[in-house]
Amino acid sequence: MLAGDRLVMRAVRRNGPWTAILAVTAVGGAAAELALPYVAGRTVDAFLATDPAAVEWLAGCAAIVACVVLCESLGVWAGGVSGARAAARLRLGMLRHLLGAGPAVTRRFPEGELVTRAGLNAEEVGRAPESVTGALALLVPTVGALVALTLIAPVLTLTLFAGIVLILLVLNTFLRATTTIAGGYQKAQGELAAGLVEALGGARTIAAAGTEGLEARRVLRPLPRLRRHGLLLWRANATAGVRAGLVVPLVEVAVLAVGGFMLAAGDLTVGELYASARYAVLGAALSGALGPIGGLARARAAAGRMAEVLAVPRTRHGSRALPSGTGTVEFRDVTAAGLTVPRLVISGGSLTAVVGRSGSGKSLLAALAARLADPDGGTVLLDGVPLPELARPELRRAVGCAFERPVLVGDTIADAIALGRGLPDDAPPASGDAADVASRAGGDVVRPAAELDAVAVAAGAARADGFVRRLPHGYATRTADAPLSGGERQRLGLARAFAQGERLLVLDDATSSLDTVTEREVGRALSDGPGGRTRLVVAHRLATAARADQVVWLEDGAVRGRGPHRELWRDPAYRAVFQGDLQHDLEHDLEHDLQGGSRGDFQGEEP
Repeated sequence: MLAGDRLVMRAVRRNGPWTAILAVTAVGGAAAELALPYVAGRTVDAFLATDPAAVEWLAGCAAIVACVVLCESLGVWAGGVSGARAAARLRLGMLRHLLGAGPAVTRRFPEGELVTRAGLNAEEVGRAPESVTGALALLVPTVGALVALTLIAPVLTLTLFAGIVLILLVLNTFLRATTTIAGGYQKAQGELAAGLVEALGGARTIAAAGTEGLEARRVLRPLPRLRRHGLLLWRANATAGVRAGLVVPLVEVAVLAVGGFMLAAGDLTVGELYASARYAVLGAALSGALGPIGGLARARAAAGRMAEVLAVPRTRHGSRALPSGTGTVEFRDVTAAGLTVPRLVISGGSLTAVVGRSGSGKSLLAALAARLADPDGGTVLLDGVPLPELARPELRRAVGCAFERPVLVGDTIADAIALGRGLPDDAPPASGDAADVASRAGGDVVRPAAELDAVAVAAGAARADGFVRRLPHGYATRTADAPLSGGERQRLGLARAFAQGERLLVLDDATSSLDTVTEREVGRALSDGPGGRTRLVVAHRLATAARADQVVWLEDGAVRGRGPHRELWRDPAYRAVFQGDLQHDLEHDLEHDLQGGSRGDFQGEEP
């Protein structure tokens, strides 16, 4: 069984009581429809024979019709609720898997594709329980019709059975073709979404370049394929409908012809002939399964796309806790995506700068140290414990990360900085002004004053405390309402890292958007060693490398040099790494001098 089919079956099985409700209403309605021809036939015979029981048979017909209407109404309601709940459950599971897999899944699938698979595709799979129960329910009148015709006249059963075989062949062909076509349609949808998300991310660049028309054509490039697959779906449905629809009157005519000869021979009554004709129509009701079969085909195609994402393994964590230590990081025979690090030790409490040309593996080395990625081979250890063996809360308390483009997650600025710190269940209630700020900072969550103090300290180290307090509600300002520049976002990202990482800070180009003065202040804060923590900084600036206790120099995915910046500076190839940065540093120095700063940060530095 394919992974997509297994996902469809799980969606059906794990739909709680709704699958059962759908099945009961579908089977109940089918059983009522199956009983209706018999009762109607007896009613006809009773009226022809002027039987006094004719009125009772007529009342029975009315009751059966009411039962059919009730079952269909409940089925429509249950189908809507079932689809919504199943889709919500699938989306939640998909979201948890995406977040659990981390960067590995975003490197493989574009963001727009992931949104489509977790949105539209999950909705298609969510309709699978209704499609499956609807298709299976149609077997009830088919089987019942075969049994009923066998009881009336076995020869009529053979006529109906031949028609049912033809319908099953049509449905099987339709299911296979529609699954393939729907997959192409959904793929084109995903490409459209991916292109749109990418274009929106670069909206300013597109506007500045004046290439709106070109980008619109690029985004809409999959549209002809989307239209073509849509037409193919329509044609497949129409073709199957015509083929299956032709079988129904043919079967009915055949049954009536055979039944007519039997009526003339006195082997059937008029009522039995009427019932036989109705059972022939009910037996061929499988032709009406095109709708459920089409829904099932779309669900299978969508489930296959979701299964591709779910196949990306989630990050697994162990259960070990960290021993006492200073945050020593060790790489042992590590290989990952072109990066090779035979042995590298980053001493606890030190500041290490990772430098190299673009594509040398700097960001990958930082990701391995923070366990945002796992190596293909070898081991990364923190204070002697392999990172995969650490419990997730232990790992995230120990390691804080900051990036070039931080995303502020949380309702308020305080939430964004404190993200991941967690609140102890027995946290004492805050009081006074701190309680008011905490209440507003966390919405329904009241943050203790001690945590707010830690947030403020982290923001101060990142030089963010000043502008945060100038916001309308300070740390309680909602992130959506805060007018933040790129540099301010980076400072909040740094504050979040300072608030989280108790042993190790990993900063990947996390100061690129800061102005000169702020960058130097943050650099001094890093040099002072906040809380005695180990700092691993992906450095693009000469000044950052000069401040570090140790520089790891990468080239072509390998460690070419390691040591103090002053010693590595003697190598012309190392100096060449910063060639493009020297002029930039001099311009920053001049700007800093004009602003009344000093050049103390560069005292004693070569160049």
